[in-house]
Amino acid sequence: MSRTIAIGDVHGCAQEFEELLEALELQPDDRVIQVGDLVNRGPDSAGVIELARMYQVESILGNHELRLLTARRKNRPKILKDYDQETIRQLSKSDWEYLELLPKLKYCSLLQTVFVHGGFLPSQPWASQPVEITTRIQVIDKNGKAAKRSDAPDAPPWADSWKGPPFVVYGHTPRPNVLEHRDSIGIDTGCVYGGHLTAYIVNDKSLVQVRARKTYAHSKRLPDPV
Repeated sequence: MSRTIAIGDVHGCAQEFEELLEALELQPDDRVIQVGDLVNRGPDSAGVIELARMYQVESILGNHELRLLTARRKNRPKILKDYDQETIRQLSKSDWEYLELLPKLKYCSLLQTVFVHGGFLPSQPWASQPVEITTRIQVIDKNGKAAKRSDAPDAPPWADSWKGPPFVVYGHTPRPNVLEHRDSIGIDTGCVYGGHLTAYIVNDKSLVQVRARKTYAHSKRLPDPV
């Protein structure tokens, strides 16, 4: 039986990505969807993209890819962060071509499941929400707007008020453990911060995880390591 498998934020952790892909014992009919932020912060963004190609992983646009692409397309180098520069030094022409083709979401009608990087505003039709929301939302502020946790630390996660269908599988907001609701699951478990890289098998709702080999980056919101 074929499986649909989601993988959380990789952030340049190529060794852990490969270990997880091997642990999944993938079959030819399996579909693997990575929910964005393949690159940045970790040591080997180019290696991660190479693995994604090798294993025919379907990746989604994350906020980190969006920033890199925006700076490149619009000649806006000032928006880049220090670790973006290291990633840019690693990327080949074919790597950029891979990133250029990333969609903002993937929808599986058979499973009534949508895969997205950040999430959605529950108050708006999900399929038409702009990439600025789908890649960046973490919480809903007091004005009902999409916001980052750091900008609205007391605001509730968007997933708290999400009512499906569809069921939403997302990353972007790192936590020590997956965040499960009836109609969503957040699978960014902070691999780059010393946590785990998580795969969620949609068909049977099971998890497969590998532990980070080291702490590659540090987070103001998470213990070190998570």
